[in-house]
Amino acid sequence: MAATASPGAGGMDAKPRTSPKSVKFLFGGLAGLSAGLLRQATYTTTRLGIYTVLFERLTGADGTPPGFLLKALIGMTAGATGAFVGTPAEVVLIRMTADGRLPPDQRRGYKNVFNALIRIAREEGVPTLWRGCIPTMARAVVVNAAQLASYSQSKQFLLDSGYFSDNILCHFCASMISGLVTTAASMPVDIVKTRIQNMRMVDGKPEYKNGLDVLVKVVRYEGFFSLWKGFTPYYARLGPHTVLTFIFLEQMNKAYKRLFLSG
Repeated sequence: MAATASPGAGGMDAKPRTSPKSVKFLFGGLAGLSAGLLRQATYTTTRLGIYTVLFERLTGADGTPPGFLLKALIGMTAGATGAFVGTPAEVVLIRMTADGRLPPDQRRGYKNVFNALIRIAREEGVPTLWRGCIPTMARAVVVNAAQLASYSQSKQFLLDSGYFSDNILCHFCASMISGLVTTAASMPVDIVKTRIQNMRMVDGKPEYKNGLDVLVKVVRYEGFFSLWKGFTPYYARLGPHTVLTFIFLEQMNKAYKRLFLSG
Protein backbone atom coordinates (compact mmCIF):
# COMPACT_ATOMS: atom_id res chain seq x y z
CA MET A 1 0.00 0.00 0.00
CA ALA A 2 1.45 3.38 -1.04
CA ALA A 3 2.26 5.75 1.75
CA THR A 4 0.30 8.99 1.82
CA ALA A 5 2.42 12.11 1.77
CA SER A 6 1.83 14.32 4.78
CA PRO A 7 0.90 17.97 4.15
CA GLY A 8 3.91 19.24 6.03
CA ALA A 9 6.43 17.06 4.23
CA GLY A 10 6.65 19.14 1.07
CA GLY A 11 3.54 17.69 -0.56
CA MET A 12 1.06 19.51 -2.75
CA ASP A 13 -0.95 20.62 0.29
CA ALA A 14 1.94 22.70 1.57
CA LYS A 15 1.05 26.41 1.69
CA PRO A 16 3.48 29.16 0.75
CA ARG A 17 4.61 31.27 3.66
CA THR A 18 5.16 35.00 3.73
CA SER A 19 8.66 36.02 4.73
CA PRO A 20 8.67 37.67 8.19
CA LYS A 21 11.25 40.15 6.88
CA SER A 22 8.94 41.28 4.08
CA VAL A 23 6.11 41.77 6.58
CA LYS A 24 8.38 43.85 8.81
CA PHE A 25 9.49 45.93 5.86
CA LEU A 26 5.93 46.53 4.67
CA PHE A 27 4.41 47.47 7.99
CA GLY A 28 7.53 49.34 9.10
CA GLY A 29 7.18 51.60 6.07
CA LEU A 30 3.45 52.08 6.56
CA ALA A 31 3.97 52.85 10.24
CA GLY A 32 6.22 55.77 9.37
CA LEU A 33 3.88 57.20 6.74
CA SER A 34 2.10 59.63 9.07
CA ALA A 35 5.44 60.83 10.44
CA GLY A 36 6.79 61.30 6.92
CA LEU A 37 3.78 63.38 5.93
CA LEU A 38 4.08 65.56 9.03
CA ARG A 39 7.77 66.01 8.40
CA GLN A 40 7.13 67.25 4.87
CA ALA A 41 4.30 69.50 6.08
CA THR A 42 6.59 71.16 8.64
CA TYR A 43 10.09 71.14 7.15
CA THR A 44 9.32 71.68 3.45
CA THR A 45 6.67 74.37 3.84
CA THR A 46 8.82 76.31 6.34
CA ARG A 47 11.91 76.02 4.16
CA LEU A 48 10.26 77.12 0.93
CA GLY A 49 8.22 79.83 2.64
CA ILE A 50 11.21 81.46 4.31
CA TYR A 51 13.30 81.16 1.15
CA THR A 52 10.62 82.88 -0.93
CA VAL A 53 10.16 85.73 1.55
CA LEU A 54 13.89 86.37 1.95
CA PHE A 55 14.47 86.11 -1.80
CA GLU A 56 11.81 88.74 -2.51
CA ARG A 57 13.08 91.07 0.22
CA LEU A 58 16.66 90.90 -1.07
CA THR A 59 15.71 91.40 -4.71
CA GLY A 60 16.81 94.79 -5.99
CA ALA A 61 14.37 97.62 -6.66
CA ASP A 62 15.02 97.19 -10.38
CA GLY A 63 14.16 93.50 -10.19
CA THR A 64 17.76 92.28 -10.04
CA PRO A 65 17.81 88.95 -8.16
CA PRO A 66 20.31 88.26 -5.36
CA GLY A 67 23.78 87.08 -6.34
CA PHE A 68 24.97 83.48 -6.28
CA LEU A 69 26.50 83.55 -2.81
CA LEU A 70 23.53 85.42 -1.36
CA LYS A 71 21.16 82.83 -2.82
CA ALA A 72 23.16 80.09 -1.14
CA LEU A 73 23.07 82.00 2.16
CA ILE A 74 19.30 82.44 1.87
CA GLY A 75 18.94 78.72 1.23
CA MET A 76 21.12 77.86 4.21
CA THR A 77 19.06 80.11 6.49
CA ALA A 78 15.76 78.72 5.23
CA GLY A 79 17.00 75.14 5.48
CA ALA A 80 18.27 75.52 9.04
CA THR A 81 15.01 77.12 10.20
CA GLY A 82 12.90 74.49 8.46
CA ALA A 83 14.99 71.70 9.96
CA PHE A 84 14.51 73.07 13.47
CA VAL A 85 10.73 73.15 12.99
CA GLY A 86 10.67 69.68 11.44
CA THR A 87 13.01 67.89 13.86
CA PRO A 88 10.27 66.39 16.12
CA ALA A 89 8.59 64.77 13.12
CA GLU A 90 12.02 63.61 11.91
CA VAL A 91 12.77 61.94 15.24
CA VAL A 92 9.41 60.15 15.18
CA LEU A 93 9.90 59.10 11.55
CA ILE A 94 13.26 57.48 12.24
CA ARG A 95 12.00 55.70 15.34
CA MET A 96 8.83 54.39 13.72
CA THR A 97 10.58 53.06 10.62
CA ALA A 98 13.29 51.42 12.75
CA ASP A 99 10.79 49.87 15.16
CA GLY A 100 10.00 46.90 12.93
CA ARG A 101 13.67 45.87 12.82
CA LEU A 102 14.01 45.74 16.61
CA PRO A 103 13.43 42.63 18.78
CA PRO A 104 9.84 42.45 20.09
CA ASP A 105 10.85 43.34 23.64
CA GLN A 106 12.62 46.52 22.48
CA ARG A 107 9.93 47.93 20.19
CA ARG A 108 8.31 51.19 21.17
CA GLY A 109 4.99 50.42 19.46
CA TYR A 110 3.91 53.92 18.47
CA LYS A 111 0.41 53.94 16.96
CA ASN A 112 0.88 57.06 14.83
CA VAL A 113 2.91 60.25 14.69
CA PHE A 114 0.80 62.10 17.26
CA ASN A 115 0.88 59.18 19.69
CA ALA A 116 4.66 59.08 19.28
CA LEU A 117 5.04 62.82 19.91
CA ILE A 118 2.94 62.65 23.08
CA ARG A 119 4.69 59.55 24.42
CA ILE A 120 8.19 60.86 23.73
CA ALA A 121 7.41 64.16 25.47
CA ARG A 122 5.79 62.37 28.42
CA GLU A 123 8.28 59.49 28.85
CA GLU A 124 11.56 61.09 27.82
CA GLY A 125 10.95 64.83 28.08
CA VAL A 126 10.17 67.52 25.52
CA PRO A 127 13.86 68.20 24.67
CA THR A 128 14.08 64.62 23.32
CA LEU A 129 11.89 65.72 20.41
CA TRP A 130 14.79 67.91 19.32
CA ARG A 131 17.46 65.25 19.83
CA GLY A 132 19.90 65.51 16.96
CA CYS A 133 18.64 68.97 16.10
CA ILE A 134 22.14 70.33 15.42
CA PRO A 135 23.16 67.65 12.89
CA THR A 136 19.68 67.86 11.36
CA MET A 137 20.11 71.60 10.85
CA ALA A 138 23.67 71.05 9.60
CA ARG A 139 22.37 68.60 7.02
CA ALA A 140 19.65 71.04 5.97
CA VAL A 141 22.24 73.79 5.56
CA VAL A 142 24.42 71.52 3.41
CA VAL A 143 21.49 70.23 1.35
CA ASN A 144 19.97 73.63 0.66
CA ALA A 145 23.30 75.31 -0.07
CA ALA A 146 24.31 72.46 -2.39
CA GLN A 147 20.94 72.33 -4.12
CA LEU A 148 20.65 76.06 -4.77
CA ALA A 149 24.29 76.61 -5.69
CA SER A 150 24.62 73.61 -7.99
CA TYR A 151 21.22 74.17 -9.61
CA SER A 152 21.98 77.83 -10.33
CA GLN A 153 25.42 77.00 -11.75
CA SER A 154 24.13 74.05 -13.81
CA LYS A 155 21.21 76.02 -15.20
CA GLN A 156 23.44 78.96 -16.15
CA PHE A 157 25.97 76.62 -17.77
CA LEU A 158 23.27 74.90 -19.85
CA LEU A 159 21.80 78.23 -20.95
CA ASP A 160 25.23 79.60 -21.88
CA SER A 161 25.99 76.50 -23.95
CA GLY A 162 23.40 77.60 -26.51
CA TYR A 163 21.80 74.16 -26.66
CA PHE A 164 19.12 74.90 -24.08
CA SER A 165 16.51 77.55 -23.51
CA ASP A 166 14.80 78.39 -20.23
CA ASN A 167 12.25 75.57 -20.32
CA ILE A 168 11.36 72.34 -18.53
CA LEU A 169 14.12 70.34 -20.28
CA CYS A 170 16.75 72.76 -19.01
CA HIS A 171 15.25 72.70 -15.52
CA PHE A 172 15.18 68.88 -15.59
CA CYS A 173 18.85 68.50 -16.59
CA ALA A 174 20.05 71.16 -14.14
CA SER A 175 18.08 69.64 -11.26
CA MET A 176 19.44 66.13 -11.98
CA ILE A 177 22.97 67.51 -11.74
CA SER A 178 21.96 69.34 -8.58
CA GLY A 179 20.62 66.11 -7.10
CA LEU A 180 23.93 64.37 -7.80
CA VAL A 181 25.96 67.10 -6.10
CA THR A 182 23.53 67.30 -3.18
CA THR A 183 23.68 63.54 -2.62
CA ALA A 184 27.49 63.54 -2.44
CA ALA A 185 27.52 66.53 -0.08
CA SER A 186 24.73 65.48 2.27
CA MET A 187 25.26 61.74 2.79
CA PRO A 188 27.96 62.03 5.50
CA VAL A 189 25.87 64.59 7.40
CA ASP A 190 22.79 62.42 6.96
CA ILE A 191 24.57 59.43 8.48
CA VAL A 192 25.52 61.52 11.51
CA LYS A 193 21.98 62.83 11.94
CA THR A 194 20.35 59.40 11.63
CA ARG A 195 22.69 57.62 14.01
CA ILE A 196 22.43 60.29 16.70
CA GLN A 197 18.64 60.35 16.51
CA ASN A 198 18.38 56.55 16.63
CA MET A 199 21.14 55.87 19.18
CA ARG A 200 20.53 54.04 22.43
CA MET A 201 22.13 54.15 25.85
CA VAL A 202 25.03 51.72 26.34
CA ASP A 203 25.91 51.03 29.99
CA GLY A 204 24.12 54.23 30.97
CA LYS A 205 25.99 56.37 28.45
CA PRO A 206 24.97 57.63 24.98
CA GLU A 207 26.30 55.53 22.11
CA TYR A 208 27.87 58.62 20.53
CA LYS A 209 29.18 61.82 22.14
CA ASN A 210 28.49 64.15 19.20
CA GLY A 211 28.45 64.33 15.41
CA LEU A 212 32.23 64.29 15.12
CA ASP A 213 32.36 61.13 17.24
CA VAL A 214 29.95 59.46 14.81
CA LEU A 215 32.14 60.34 11.82
CA VAL A 216 35.32 59.15 13.56
CA LYS A 217 33.79 55.81 14.57
CA VAL A 218 32.23 55.21 11.15
CA VAL A 219 35.51 55.89 9.34
CA ARG A 220 37.52 53.85 11.88
CA TYR A 221 35.33 50.75 12.02
CA GLU A 222 33.54 50.79 8.66
CA GLY A 223 35.93 52.60 6.31
CA PHE A 224 36.03 56.08 4.77
CA PHE A 225 33.84 55.28 1.78
CA SER A 226 31.14 53.85 4.03
CA LEU A 227 30.09 57.49 4.46
CA TRP A 228 28.67 57.15 0.95
CA LYS A 229 27.34 53.62 1.33
CA GLY A 230 24.07 53.33 -0.55
CA PHE A 231 24.86 56.25 -2.86
CA THR A 232 22.82 54.89 -5.79
CA PRO A 233 19.51 54.31 -3.94
CA TYR A 234 20.00 57.60 -2.09
CA TYR A 235 20.39 59.44 -5.40
CA ALA A 236 17.48 57.47 -6.85
CA ARG A 237 15.34 59.00 -4.10
CA LEU A 238 16.85 62.48 -3.95
CA GLY A 239 17.22 62.94 -7.73
CA PRO A 240 13.50 62.77 -8.59
CA HIS A 241 12.68 64.79 -5.46
CA THR A 242 15.08 67.55 -6.59
CA VAL A 243 13.72 67.45 -10.14
CA LEU A 244 10.11 67.80 -9.03
CA THR A 245 10.98 70.52 -6.51
CA PHE A 246 12.76 72.78 -8.99
CA ILE A 247 10.42 72.15 -11.93
CA PHE A 248 7.44 72.90 -9.69
CA LEU A 249 9.17 75.99 -8.30
CA GLU A 250 10.09 77.29 -11.77
CA GLN A 251 6.58 76.75 -13.11
CA MET A 252 4.98 78.37 -10.08
CA ASN A 253 7.28 81.39 -10.41
CA LYS A 254 6.38 81.75 -14.08
CA ALA A 255 2.67 81.43 -13.32
CA TYR A 256 2.93 83.97 -10.49
CA LYS A 257 4.72 86.49 -12.70
CA ARG A 258 2.27 85.94 -15.54
CA LEU A 259 -0.87 86.19 -13.42
CA PHE A 260 0.08 88.83 -10.85
CA LEU A 261 3.04 90.82 -12.15
CA SER A 262 2.29 91.09 -15.86
CA GLY A 263 -0.07 93.98 -15.35
